[in-house]
Amino acid sequence: MPYELPPLPYAYNALEPHIDEQTVRLHHDKHHKAYVDGLNNAEAKLLEAREKGDFGLVKHWSRELAFHGSGHILHSLYWAILAPAGKGGGKPDGELLRQIEADFGSFDGFVKQFTAAATAVEGSGWAVLALSPLGKKLEILTAEKHQDLTQWGCMPILTVDVWEHAYYLKYQNRRAEYVAAWWNLVNWPEAAQRLANAVKKL
Repeated sequence: MPYELPPLPYAYNALEPHIDEQTVRLHHDKHHKAYVDGLNNAEAKLLEAREKGDFGLVKHWSRELAFHGSGHILHSLYWAILAPAGKGGGKPDGELLRQIEADFGSFDGFVKQFTAAATAVEGSGWAVLALSPLGKKLEILTAEKHQDLTQWGCMPILTVDVWEHAYYLKYQNRRAEYVAAWWNLVNWPEAAQRLANAVKKL
């Protein structure tokens, strides 16, 4: 079955004033949809290659599959992990807070490291809080071009998109301001549920 663009779980203007409506519309309806379309196209081309027994372009389409598939996964998480303005932000509680404090020393230390990672990742990319199956601990990872600089098997808990299309209309080149505003929208209950689901799979 072809992949589909998931609908936003809130109105286009629900993230204002931190993320503006025009950016959300373009980001979701155009950019995210392009990754969904690219993923479907890559899978179709690989199916065609298998049917014809012609794998001359397998390297190209495998790269397209990784790029667009990772873009679709990360964007789907990005939208889900945001809450309408006034309903997100603050800090988590319960097991998520305990895990963050155990793995990063303090919630404040986690926020500073995650913010630094999101601000510094080179080019177009992401910062990701993920549960590592190796150490059974939370790690902060960066992902360049969606799929690079990851750890195999890590399960993402929350992420921030720092490609310019996520913030440039409102913040221009001031990525750090966008990341600071993003913290006001984090849906901690959603992140906590994702952590609980990930722990069950270890």
